[in-house]
Amino acid sequence: MSEVATSLVFASSNAGKVRELDALLAPLGFKVIAQGDLGVSGADETASTFVENALLKARHACRATGHPAIADDSGLEVDALNGAPGLYSARYAERANRGKGDAANNALLLEQLSGLTGEKARRARFRTVVVLLRHVEDPSPLIASAAWEGHVLDELDGEGGFGYDPLFCNHDTRESAARLDTATKNRLSHRGKAVAELVRLLRQEQ
Repeated sequence: MSEVATSLVFASSNAGKVRELDALLAPLGFKVIAQGDLGVSGADETASTFVENALLKARHACRATGHPAIADDSGLEVDALNGAPGLYSARYAERANRGKGDAANNALLLEQLSGLTGEKARRARFRTVVVLLRHVEDPSPLIASAAWEGHVLDELDGEGGFGYDPLFCNHDTRESAARLDTATKNRLSHRGKAVAELVRLLRQEQ
């Protein structure tokens, strides 16, 4: 990567993800720029797996900007729901015609798990895949993945984070992801661990 600019286009408009990723990659000298800041709209996520969706998004950003791009695809997998919301985590409530956004997604998840008690019954994990394309035709993209084990709480807890963080009790600190400070979350989370692996791969190229 030494011959390319230090800026990486992030194929997302999620402000929370942009902040997290920028903090994680800053030690390597990279500056993460949201594709929306460059006038690039999101790609159609038509694939059936996290890795395929991430590659679609990264390639779209590469093609639109001419710069290296990074993308992730992630979701919350709940065992009692056969892995749902999974690939459709960000659009879970919307797909069920129950509104849009984090509040609607969290409300629907709580409704679907109503009556289930105990950690085992509400077991879940965040999973993510992060990919980096050096250029649009890159034949060997860097790919890293990770998971974060936990369970779904009975109610929202905490003001930080985004998405399902207020409902996800992580099994590392035994508290909701929304209560973690940025440094702790970046160290423990699915995205943090996947990006750490990506950083390791990047260091091998520098």
